Amino acid sequence: MPNSWSDNAPAPKVLKEHAHLKDPFSYKIKRRLLGNPLNRHTLSHQRLDKKYALGILSSDCISSSAYGSEQILLALVPAFGLAAFAMLMPMTMNVLLILLIVTLSYRNVISVYTKIGGAYIVSRDNFGPVVAQVAAVALMLDYIVTLAIQSAAGVAAIISTFPELSPWKIHMTLAIILLLTYGNLRGVKEAGKAFALPTYLFVGSMFTVFAIGIYREISGTLPTLDINQPGAVEIGQEQGLLTFAAIFILLRAFANGGSSLTGLEAISDGVSLFKSPEHINARRTLVIMSTLLGSLVLGVSYFAHKIYAMPYESGTPTVISQIAKTILGDGAFGSAFFIVVQAATMLILFAGANTTYSAFPMVVNFVAQDGYLPNWLTKRGHRLNFSNGILVLTAAAMILILVTRASVEHLVAYYALGVFTAFTLSGLGMAKYARTHKKGAWKVNYVINGLSGSISLLVVLIFAVVKFNQGAWVVVVVTPFLVMAFLRLRKQYTSEQDALNITIQSSRATSMTRHDVTVLIDSFDLATIGAIRYARSLNPRNLSAVHFVIDDRRAEMLSKEWAKNEACADVPLELIDCPDRRLANAAVDYAIRATAGNDVELTLLLPRRSYSKVLGWLLHDQTAEDIARPISQLERVVATIIPFDVEKIISGQSSWKAPLDKKNESKQEVPVRIQSAFTKAPVATKSNEPISHYAEDITPIGNITWRKRAHVQGRVNSIKSAPSGSSPLVEVEMWDESGGVTLQFLGRREITGLEVGSQLKAEGMVGENNGQLIILNPSYEIIV
Repeated sequence: MPNSWSDNAPAPKVLKEHAHLKDPFSYKIKRRLLGNPLNRHTLSHQRLDKKYALGILSSDCISSSAYGSEQILLALVPAFGLAAFAMLMPMTMNVLLILLIVTLSYRNVISVYTKIGGAYIVSRDNFGPVVAQVAAVALMLDYIVTLAIQSAAGVAAIISTFPELSPWKIHMTLAIILLLTYGNLRGVKEAGKAFALPTYLFVGSMFTVFAIGIYREISGTLPTLDINQPGAVEIGQEQGLLTFAAIFILLRAFANGGSSLTGLEAISDGVSLFKSPEHINARRTLVIMSTLLGSLVLGVSYFAHKIYAMPYESGTPTVISQIAKTILGDGAFGSAFFIVVQAATMLILFAGANTTYSAFPMVVNFVAQDGYLPNWLTKRGHRLNFSNGILVLTAAAMILILVTRASVEHLVAYYALGVFTAFTLSGLGMAKYARTHKKGAWKVNYVINGLSGSISLLVVLIFAVVKFNQGAWVVVVVTPFLVMAFLRLRKQYTSEQDALNITIQSSRATSMTRHDVTVLIDSFDLATIGAIRYARSLNPRNLSAVHFVIDDRRAEMLSKEWAKNEACADVPLELIDCPDRRLANAAVDYAIRATAGNDVELTLLLPRRSYSKVLGWLLHDQTAEDIARPISQLERVVATIIPFDVEKIISGQSSWKAPLDKKNESKQEVPVRIQSAFTKAPVATKSNEPISHYAEDITPIGNITWRKRAHVQGRVNSIKSAPSGSSPLVEVEMWDESGGVTLQFLGRREITGLEVGSQLKAEGMVGENNGQLIILNPSYEIIV
């Protein structure tokens, strides 16, 4: 065979893209519906000014003013008749007092939890995981009902303007939910600045209505409505307020009014979205949001009692639409502006519904990361969103719409119980935090948070009693079962993790036989060790491990765990970027390149952990077969699945034993170190040798020439380090649109600040290795 450095040898070439698998029909449909998959390197957090954050994060909260006062009247009018309108304002003032106390409490939450501080995080940190699951269930139910009730209320605003659409209320509500779902699956972000518009449009239009109403009241031209309209709720007889029945109804009306306070937690959940200083901007935005909400609720209640706006059995026309139509009148301006008000109401209600598509998947992601929900809820989908969480949310909300027939009144029965449970745990959790840490004015914070938690707990108890037969029983009964189910899932995950944990004794592996083998790994546990042991028995010429990076933090943790265990000290770990998360394609591409030479054969080993049939299907992905199937079609490549039965270890039927001693005494030097995107890294890292300026122009990688200097720029696709026992070497594979090239750094074990997916400039002499062009010890610069 000709020597690669002789004149008779074929010229070395740059790396080229290989043909990928033919997309299955299901993927083609997904791609047609949702668009091309987003590159994971585009995932970032958008920082918002206060004006945008207010519009985006407060839509759920402010939109609840559209139906809060109406729900109070629905409870009062059938029992107290026209006296209900006189009782509306005192009832509203009680709701606003709770709004003030809860707002002050959440200001303290934001001051302490300056990145994210919802009820789940506060409960977990201050009360432990069991109480945190109560908060998780409350928030999940809250977001499901929020999607249902906001969509139903938005449709009610449409029907209030066009009554002829009333027979299609359920169909329209389901259609709105499906439309929002589709938009979010395609990647509509809550942080999109366009979502700020409905909030400002609604607030501006309602304040205009209030201003006109105040003018007409002062001038004596504000009319009142006929209370005997067909379809309005039945007007009861006035009665005393001290009977048991009357007190019960008053408490029910108060509980209904509590629905006006939903969405207050949104600011504390999204502190990280604000520009620096995040917590200060978030606290100011929270105060502005609560002030606007209080003003809107007060204004709607005031004019509802002034004009005798009656709630209707069907839910339409809504009280807020009656107020707008009465105040604006039937003139040309009034009729036109009424359409604007109804459109603004509809838009903010739908925008409020849309916020649940980021809030619900994020909550279940947190809970799943803690091991209390199936781990497939932590996976990002085709468009980098938590699509599984979105689908769960959609299915639950649609079931709720069908059960309640899209009735806002019936949905409220499920609503405020979850909201105030979250307020309770958040307030009491912060009270405990203040008493435990005693920082600053902790006594004042203790009183405020304790008062908020106590009042919210009282509201929860009131709501559970007075709304029990109207649907609250479902939440009361379902919550304990869901909490127990979450704890059971956690126990199952813990058992499986204990079975897979590594000890020094269980990780010892001995070489037995020989040829080229790569182990594809997803995590570092006993199943991986078993695959490495089997790989050595094949007596490979080269043995390596490959992890396809779809999560930078997971890759970094895997690298550290790999380095700590001496059983794999002689096996290099290669991290290969997989930005579109299509593992089968990445595996095929790797196999084609690894067998480029005609004399090379490759065995790919895929560890597969086997669990119980039902729980294993529910809790775990099944991806080994998906990767092995296309691999088996390649020449000189064999894909072997290495089964590892976790269930037998848990049940005690296997010779593998769950380790008791988790201490790892090995202190091997790290064979691979990748700087995670989640850790602090320097803005730019340079080698000691500066980049020369005689070749400032960037050369496309596909155009570089053997034995000549080249100045290239591209994205890092993979980083590979030599085993700790051999000579130090780091190989970095870099690509641009024209091709790829390998950079070899002799004498180094890591490139500080460099990670898979980074943009890199490099300059050096182009050489050759096994028919491929390389640049040896280039000068380089990481581009941020």
